[in-house]
Amino acid sequence: MIKKIFFQSVFFNFFFLKEVFAAESGGMPQLNPEFWISQIFWLTLTFGILYVVLSKLVLPKISANLELRKSQIQENIEAAEKQRDDSEAKLKEYDDFVLKSKLEAKNIFNDAREKALKNINSKRKTLDKQIDEEIERAEQEISALIKSAPEKINKIAIETCTELVKKLIGADVNNSSISAIVDDLSKKNGDKYYGN
Repeated sequence: MIKKIFFQSVFFNFFFLKEVFAAESGGMPQLNPEFWISQIFWLTLTFGILYVVLSKLVLPKISANLELRKSQIQENIEAAEKQRDDSEAKLKEYDDFVLKSKLEAKNIFNDAREKALKNINSKRKTLDKQIDEEIERAEQEISALIKSAPEKINKIAIETCTELVKKLIGADVNNSSISAIVDDLSKKNGDKYYGN
């Protein structure tokens, strides 16, 4: 209030000083002191009306619009924060779902791997058992052949000798005498070949 009175007094003193504004001989009518009172009246009236119109009509609408905008902005901010919280919750839920899926996939992979290894090991054991059985069977056949080989060789030798002697002499020879000779030779030579 004091500032307002001070500025008004300075303003009026400035306009009423005749030494500062001397417009007696023609010149600008605004600077002529006889028109100053009417100019101040109309200036005060114009600015007073303008002040009343602005303060009573325009400024309340502007302040109402500003308040409305402020409330809308606040609502938008709250909605955005709610959306952000919801999206963060959904993102966390998605991350948990992805992590859970990865763990499930890893467990499924490990189970399948263990099952495949067990299956492979069981088949390998079965195959090793079958191979061992085949090897044992083959060894039995070989040992049986080794045991029966001298008898077959003696039989073949006796038949061959009988045929040779028959062709050489031209007469039938007794198989028992040839058999005794072949047995005697096979015993001598068999000890070398068969470890007897």
